[in-house]
Amino acid sequence: MVVLNKIYTRTGDKGQTALGNGDRVAKYSDRVTAYGTVDELNCFVGVARLVAEGEMDRALSHIQNDLFDLGADLCRPEMEKDAQAEYPPLRMAATQVVRLEEEIDRMNAGLDPLRSFILPGGSALAAHLHVCRTVARRAERLAVELSGSETVNPEAITYLNRLSDWFFVAARTANNGGKNDMLWVPGANR
Repeated sequence: MVVLNKIYTRTGDKGQTALGNGDRVAKYSDRVTAYGTVDELNCFVGVARLVAEGEMDRALSHIQNDLFDLGADLCRPEMEKDAQAEYPPLRMAATQVVRLEEEIDRMNAGLDPLRSFILPGGSALAAHLHVCRTVARRAERLAVELSGSETVNPEAITYLNRLSDWFFVAARTANNGGKNDMLWVPGANR
């Protein structure tokens, strides 16, 4: 488990940070940018939880925990010696993706099919969830970009892809089951 006795260490003052395996890299590296965006997403989920209740709040709580798992996965590059490590790396698992899919299916069952694209917004919760959706998409793009040059757990990318879908369906659910969705009207203001 993590023990934080001192918050500042001064080790990053020259623009580098340590990855989960101890390697030091630039703070702007693709890996740090990817897991930093996952951290940013987690913060937005925390904001969404301020207006979430009941089952939605519980689901968002699970997602926040998953996002810490995801950050731990992304901050530790895969190495051959991982199996012998004192602390094996935490990796995203297919079961986390399956849980999201099951939740998406449950929420989506109560929604009318879309006949237009929707504008982000509606209720306060839906607006926050749409922000989460777009940050999740950015995190996914960054993880995919990282995977072009370094090894990335495929489940991490799949999780982010499914998570943005989850946020979309959850936002519709938060808009009175989609009844208060704001529909895009192409060319309405010409």
